[in-house]
Amino acid sequence: MSEKYVIGLDFGTDSVRSVLVNAQDGTTVGSKVSWYRRWKEGRYCDASANRFRQHPLDHIEGMEYTIREVVKEAGVAPASVKGICIDTTGSSPLPVDAEGRCLALKPGMEENPNAMVVLWKDHTAIQEADEINGLAASWGGTDFTKYEGGIYSSEWFWAKILHVIREDEAVKAAGHSWMEHCDYMTFMLTDVSLQDFKRSRCAAGHKAMWHQSWGGLPADDFLAQLDPHLVTLKNNLYEETYTSDLPAGKLNAEWAERLGLTTDVSVAVGTFDAHAGAVGAEVEEFSLVRVMGTSTCDIIVSSRDVVGDETVRGICGQVDGSVIPGMIGLEAGQSAFGDVLAWFRDIVAWPLTNLEGLDLSPDKVEALKDELIVKLSQAAEKLPLSEHAPVALDWVNGRRTPDANQALKAAIANLNLGTGAPHIFKALVEAICFGARSIVERFEQEGVHIKTVVGIGGVAKKSGFIMQTLADVLNMPIRIANSEQAPALGAAMYAAVAAGIYPDVHQAIQAMGNGFEQTYQPQAQPHAIFNKLYARYRQLGAFVEDSLTPVTETEDVSL
Repeated sequence: MSEKYVIGLDFGTDSVRSVLVNAQDGTTVGSKVSWYRRWKEGRYCDASANRFRQHPLDHIEGMEYTIREVVKEAGVAPASVKGICIDTTGSSPLPVDAEGRCLALKPGMEENPNAMVVLWKDHTAIQEADEINGLAASWGGTDFTKYEGGIYSSEWFWAKILHVIREDEAVKAAGHSWMEHCDYMTFMLTDVSLQDFKRSRCAAGHKAMWHQSWGGLPADDFLAQLDPHLVTLKNNLYEETYTSDLPAGKLNAEWAERLGLTTDVSVAVGTFDAHAGAVGAEVEEFSLVRVMGTSTCDIIVSSRDVVGDETVRGICGQVDGSVIPGMIGLEAGQSAFGDVLAWFRDIVAWPLTNLEGLDLSPDKVEALKDELIVKLSQAAEKLPLSEHAPVALDWVNGRRTPDANQALKAAIANLNLGTGAPHIFKALVEAICFGARSIVERFEQEGVHIKTVVGIGGVAKKSGFIMQTLADVLNMPIRIANSEQAPALGAAMYAAVAAGIYPDVHQAIQAMGNGFEQTYQPQAQPHAIFNKLYARYRQLGAFVEDSLTPVTETEDVSL
């Protein structure tokens, strides 16, 4: 094979990374990251109201910088770069005009959060998700949620759109269509019109209730009962969807110049980060790939003859071709994973920014916060395992799966005067692992068997304490992928297929896979204790869910 390179572009919650990969053997020859400036400043977000929005300029600037610089620094010939594939968080939709331009880039809307990307972790649409679920169960027609676990989430496409158009008449009037973030960034690079653009099968199937069996998106009669405007939007969306092994188009002349590349570059259909990560982690049948960062996404692939027309309750969807074309991709996940521990770290670190006289620089505060996580982990790991220890829930950002409920809140039980910060930190580590176990158990109960677990993402690479705890809780080996950037590597594999370098994703994985760095083996004695703690986790969760009425962010409970 002559020298050929592909680029995987991975848009995360905080930053975007471009990875330049040798298509022959999967070697990463360059990597460049850009942190979102506006997001880092906390603009357009209100955590107390669960509102998290991102300005598309953060993404556009980051895309241009990282691709241009990674190619330049690697010193490869621009003509040798043959393909690009973009993965993003999701569901993270944004409104666009008739030309496909995000409304936040138009005069007068530059500072309007409703005209921006509604990030995956935004939960402002809880009420709208409840309406969708209620209608799906009662309207007498097809249950359009059945291939998305039977419960539609406030994190997803239609709920977020419904919330925004009710809240903002200007955005409603100006929004010709809506696009998932992975589609929008891909569209910007390509040489095709909005009308002819190929939308992501992954995004549409997992988040927008798209399915072949009912001809695409939900029926007009269903959408009209939510809001007639959704029918108008549907007509400006799509009917067909496409898998990420296919080209969406060629790199257009404007972006070829901005990136220092040629218009011969094939741009693959976009996808979500977790699904690309599963490909980068060499996913195979019966393996569960856990993308572990601020939240988690759990991905499994299954042959069609195993799943068939059966539906798995309470997950985030099952979609033909969303991971590997020809196989069913199944998705689950936790709304908070690393975020749970970061939340506690920030509570412990509160004096660093609020006590007079400390006068610490922002960089010093961040360094101390990082050190806190290390010290808390070391202290927690030394604590003896006990079935009488504190027990926590991992629902600080609601529950994604099993059985999505974003109104749920977290809790900690069994505290006493001897409970210290390491005890609480340990309980939170166990909670995120118990949340993972509840997902594994749901898949098993529904007939989707798991033989091995693969960990990727920042938490998987950095915390042996958490990974060993996870292995002990699940009673399964946890393999850690070698690649530091598995989603970007998986996107690069898609790009290699879209560019015609490999005939299919399976062969791209075989040629470009990076292997695994280590395996955490489960230990029998800790597992026995964790069984008892997990039973208490389930008991606490049932109490919170069944006995405590959630307080919504709009309720005034202050004095």
